[in-house]
Amino acid sequence: MKAPRAVSGAGLRLVAVGLALLFTTIVLVISGAPPLEAYRQILVGSLGSFKKVTDVLVAWVPLVLATSGLLVTFAGGLWNIGIEGQITLGAIFATGALRAALDAGTAPAPAIAGAVVAGIVGGALWALLAGLLKVYGGVNEIFGGLGLNFVAVSLTLWLIFGPWKRPGVGSMSGTEPFPDFLSLPALEGYRLSPWGLVVAILGFAVIFFLLQGTTFGLRLKAVGKNARAAFLLGVPTTRHMLAAFLLCGGLGGAAGAIQVTAVYHRLIPSISSGYGYLGLMVAMLVNFQPLWMPLLAFFFAALNIGSIQLPIVLRLDSSLAGVLQGALVLFVLAMEGVRQRWRRTPAPGGEA
Repeated sequence: MKAPRAVSGAGLRLVAVGLALLFTTIVLVISGAPPLEAYRQILVGSLGSFKKVTDVLVAWVPLVLATSGLLVTFAGGLWNIGIEGQITLGAIFATGALRAALDAGTAPAPAIAGAVVAGIVGGALWALLAGLLKVYGGVNEIFGGLGLNFVAVSLTLWLIFGPWKRPGVGSMSGTEPFPDFLSLPALEGYRLSPWGLVVAILGFAVIFFLLQGTTFGLRLKAVGKNARAAFLLGVPTTRHMLAAFLLCGGLGGAAGAIQVTAVYHRLIPSISSGYGYLGLMVAMLVNFQPLWMPLLAFFFAALNIGSIQLPIVLRLDSSLAGVLQGALVLFVLAMEGVRQRWRRTPAPGGEA
């Protein structure tokens, strides 16, 4: 008996979520941990108080910015794996701008604004390099992006232990912290900066409008579906691909600048915090439906923050959140493959 042709995409996603939870539960049982208590601790650790919710939003801001950019490159059929390096270069440029502003005695407001703009420029240039390698060098963006990620990390370490090292010491804790007046204002007693939220929401709104309501977005999607056909129909495919890289890199760079100006207040080795790779998973899960992205990004950020409770209370590694996130992506993609296969299944009595 053949599977029915009409299968609800939402229903299959619910099945995928159930399978991901089942898989994670099995992992917990094998490790000897109580599954329900582990899930409860994640929930308490992420939403148990206003402070914990603000911590989730601190992680949500760079994740939304990175994922918003990735939605652009995904629409163009591009796997911008180099988003991690673009976040890092944004942080490097922002740090350089703040150091220059501090030396010049620039007023705080223009200094911080200049740092965010510098971060956007840094991320965009790093992404453009990946785009040029693809378009003119024939280097697949996956391999080019991964290579540039390693270069970005190496550059960060060189700066921290070299030209920008703390006076008298080279430390993995990063560069010398900036004065408080060179940080984005935060809520009293919390780590969350309202200005960071504004930047993230604005970045998402621009990308949503761009993809849903402009000719550029329509043409970019045509390039992503079939670049050769789009070119034959008069769409400048090279220009659209490079523009997609620039937009994505700029938003990634903004995420890096926020990490410097609102979270760590200095450059540290792991300044990207893995938000680029996490953004790739979120972008794959939303399946080119940007409207759901902020909510899903909040869920992933909550998992990251809530999992901090696991080693404290249950002596479990906090990487359990990564297991659940990875399993969720895996099963959603698997269910999407099943759905596509069922759609291609000939109707009863039809031609094979």
